[in-house]
Amino acid sequence: MSLAFQTSLFDDLDADPTLESLGSSVERIDLGEGAWLDVRPGWVQNSDALFERLAGGVDWKADRREMYDRVVDVPRLVSWFGPDHVFPDPVLTEAQAALNAHYGRPPQQVFETAGLCFYRTGDDSIAWHGDKVGEAIDRDTMVGIVSVGAARTLALRSRSGGEVRRFPVGHGDLVVMGGSCQRTHEHSIAKTKRAIGPRISIQFRPVWSRSA
Repeated sequence: MSLAFQTSLFDDLDADPTLESLGSSVERIDLGEGAWLDVRPGWVQNSDALFERLAGGVDWKADRREMYDRVVDVPRLVSWFGPDHVFPDPVLTEAQAALNAHYGRPPQQVFETAGLCFYRTGDDSIAWHGDKVGEAIDRDTMVGIVSVGAARTLALRSRSGGEVRRFPVGHGDLVVMGGSCQRTHEHSIAKTKRAIGPRISIQFRPVWSRSA
């Protein structure tokens, strides 16, 4: 798959992508109601090279979803890698290990899967939602998101109303939603009419057992 996009001024497409440190470089934002968001801009260096490898090397699929009285195409491409799968690039395996080391592998919070979403143009989007991890939407969990390619705006809002917070994410940025975020808050990537390049979102999630 070949799509034109504006590369970062700081990236080298001929260099392998690498991970920067986490530790004190991660900023935690208290969202209220027991929810938080960790932000680490530019975690993946030379992330444009990772974007190109994933865009051309992943077996992308178009999801379909029932909406009202018809089945419609989901406006983005997806791919999913479970605990027993080999991730499509070694940098994703390194990122998974680094996230688990940073967050200490708390029970039922170990990052095990990687879901990839390909936003090809500004027409691709995802509506307001909270992630469901297994059967555990009633519990605190973490979702780590690495963004490569062009920046898109991740919007967050409380289910009880109030301020909508917006975070541009792209070119190797990391955000981690934690605490009650998936229960008390919703997030989205809205459509935009601006000329914008493609983005790939890599979402690391734990696997919850039904009896946990």
